[in-house]
Formats: sequence, C-alpha cells, structure tokens
Amino acid sequence: MKQINDFRKLLLVLLAVLLVPSCAVNPVTGKKQLMLMSEAQEVELGTQYDPQVISTFGEYQDQELLSFVQGVTAEMGTISHRPKLEYHIKILDSPVVNAFAVPGGYIYLTRGILAQLNNEAELIGVIGHEMGHITARHSASQQTKQQLGTLLLIGGMIASEKFAQMADYAFQGMQLLFLKFSRDDERQADQLGAEYSSRIGYDAHKMADFFQVLNKMNLSESEGGVPTFLSTHPDPGDRYNSVNRYASEWQQELSFSNWKVNADSYLKLIDGVVYGEDPRQGYVESNTFYHPDLKFRFSFPSGWDLQNSPIQVSMAPQGGHALAVFGIANQNSLQEAAQQTLQQLELEVQQSGNTTVNGLPAIAALSKQVVQDQSTGATNTNLVLSYFIEYDSRFYVFHGVSSEAEFASYRNSLEGIMKSFARLTDNSKLNVKPRRIFVKPAPRNATLANTFSSFGVPQAMMEELALLNNLELTDQVRSGKMIKIVGQ
Repeated sequence: MKQINDFRKLLLVLLAVLLVPSCAVNPVTGKKQLMLMSEAQEVELGTQYDPQVISTFGEYQDQELLSFVQGVTAEMGTISHRPKLEYHIKILDSPVVNAFAVPGGYIYLTRGILAQLNNEAELIGVIGHEMGHITARHSASQQTKQQLGTLLLIGGMIASEKFAQMADYAFQGMQLLFLKFSRDDERQADQLGAEYSSRIGYDAHKMADFFQVLNKMNLSESEGGVPTFLSTHPDPGDRYNSVNRYASEWQQELSFSNWKVNADSYLKLIDGVVYGEDPRQGYVESNTFYHPDLKFRFSFPSGWDLQNSPIQVSMAPQGGHALAVFGIANQNSLQEAAQQTLQQLELEVQQSGNTTVNGLPAIAALSKQVVQDQSTGATNTNLVLSYFIEYDSRFYVFHGVSSEAEFASYRNSLEGIMKSFARLTDNSKLNVKPRRIFVKPAPRNATLANTFSSFGVPQAMMEELALLNNLELTDQVRSGKMIKIVGQ
C-alpha cells in the first residue's frame, strides 16, 4: 500500500537527520544545547510527519472552526520566542481528548478536545502550551534523544513473527510523536502557554481550569483509561496551582484592562461538532462492520477484536495468532492493485486467480512470507491470504496472515471475512448519524440536573454531560447560560 512506502521514506528522512549533529541556542532559554537537527531539518521533519498524522487520524472538516484556530495560532506565533517560524494547526477527526505538537511548527487538536473545552481562553491555553513545546524545541530534543532507538525497535517489529508486516505502519510511526516530556519540559510549556495566551489578551487562569477537567476525566473514566492528553503530558505535580500563579504574574506585568474568556462565542463555534465515534466512518453491530459513506459491509468471527482507523481496519482473535487487515489499494486497475501491493509487501505468491465476491470482481492470492526474528535470528514462515475486490471504482484489499504451522486453523475464518464483503443497501444502516454537540440556553434558573431534564437528557447521560460542561449536577445554572448537550 502507498502508506507503507510513505512510512519507509519517513524512516529514511529520520535517519538522515540523525547524521547531522549540531550545537544550537535554545530560543527560549538562550542557552546552548546539543541538537541533532538544524531548524531547517526540524521544519522538514514536520512536513514529513504531517501527511502521516493526517492519514492516521483523518482531518475534521469545519472551515469556520479551523479558520478561528488558525487565526489565533498565527497571532500567538508572532509574539512567541520563534516569531519567524510558520505555525500550522489542524483539527484531527478523532474523539479522544488530545492535543500535540511535532517539530517544525505543527500543532494538532482533536475534535474530542475541542468538544471538552468551554471557552476561547481554555483553547488558547492549550494551543499556547503546545506552541511552548515547539518554541523551546522540546519535541526536537526528544526526537534527538530517542528516535534512533525507536527506529531500531520499529525495524524489529516489521521483521518479527508478530505479523507487523501487515499491521498499521503509520501507527508505529506515531510512536515518535508521543514521546513523554520531562517534568521540566512540561513546567516550561505551561509557563510559555500562560505567557503566550496572556500576551494576546486571554485569561490564562482558564488554562488551569482545564487541567482540573482532565483530572476529573481521569477519576471518572469508567474503563480505567487515562485521557490521552494526560497520558502524553505527565502531570508534574500541582499544575492547577502553578498555572494559576503564572497567569497572575503575567496579568500583573501586562496590566490589560480586560482579560478575554469568550465562553458564549466559543460554544457557538463548536455547536454541531461531532461527538464521540463517527459511525459514518464505520461502525460495528453484531459482528458486522458497516461503512455507510462507502456503502459496504463485511462480517468477522465472534470473539475477534476489531480496530477501525482512517487507514485500515484490523481484526484479530484472542491470543494474536492471526491477523486480518482491510484497506484500500491506490492503483488504476484491479490487476495492478493486486500485483503492486503484493510486490510492495515482498510476498512470495504461491497461487493467484480471478474470482468474484458477492457478484463483485476480485482476485484471490495465497503468498508466503519469510521473516527473521530479530531477537533470536531464527527464520519463520507466515502464510498470507489476500483478496482484492473492485467496488464502486475503488479497489479494496483484505490480507489474512498466520504462521505456516497455524494457518490451516485460521484459513476458514480469514476467508470468511473476505467473502462476506458486500454492498450495503439497508437504509437503516446507510442513514445512521453521528452524535453531535448542541448548545442551548438554559430556559430558567435551576440546577444543572433540572436543566438537563428540561432538555430531555436521559438520566444515564447526565454525569457525562456535566463533565462536558465542567459543572456539577447540583450547580445552579442561570437562565440564558449556554449549555452543551449531545444528540443527533
């Protein structure tokens, strides 16, 4: 697939960067630091990463929202410690609460974090924090320290018997984006976020409020998962108090007459944003995967796990002794899709032939994959079953892989997935809609719980929506206050 070649190119760029050590002056501290990349190389690395990030997560389309975040990012960039650097900010189509930056001026916000924020000041604080990582060259420094080891690890994964050859290369590359920063780096990014947001007139105290929201999310997470923003931004002590202190110091120094919060304007901006998983991009119901936008479906065995991403769908049984992946091959014909994809994966084709899948033209191939275990040096052989299916001017591809010894045990399950691919014609599945955030004024003075009741919010959703509004159900809500609810 095209993503595999792109990833290999990215590895070559990263390795090339490693070959040019230099000593640079940190733009924030003014001190010299060892840096294995120049600023030009840092920018080049960002341009290489960006398409990988977008292809991995997808880009959320909301021009009004994007224009606003681009405008405030550009404004803040001009007063930052690297005013000549061109900053790029994008919204990722992901429900997780996350924001991150990569070298060279690239900042990413998920629609999940935008849904969780409640005013412009919180948003500007998050952007300022990520810009601080860029201006202080934290990301570039972490790349310098860790990228070689990570690349070697990725190389080992690709050549292992764990079927990583068929797994998601882009997500492996994303490991380089989510390096954990030190406490000092986080503290400095907090300081810079408070400084930058204050310098353009926003109340940085609201940035501290958002850390409280994240902590609440961590405590209330029903499945025990830490929000991604916290997991990639380890908490260096009491950040709420420290960020409030930074905000007060900058407000005393700058002495603006009014500090912007802009809650209502922000809430109106995110009115209608998709909330949670978007079923239009694929969803599972009763062991069948449906894709309403592309109008196809296929089934998978009971007990298998399925993971959906913008790049591909991965399915595996418990124990991980087999793997099935599904995606799109970007070629000009069915024959070309099969031939080039199998060549790119360096598979030794054993047999191949034309067939049909539920009336659709297809090519089925059985291949051998010889890999060497990087830890033991032993050679292992996998068998790979591939189906290429032409549908609606696109070429879809399934790969099913297991070890040569176990392939016979999984072949029927793998082939069953592939042969179940079919047109989606059920209107009830085609017309499914995502949940969205809707912003409504409170009709009267009441508790938040009573306000939710007046909007018809189910009792089971009230705690979740209270957190979404950064309020407690017992809090008093004044008439006219803008409240976020979720619906279709």
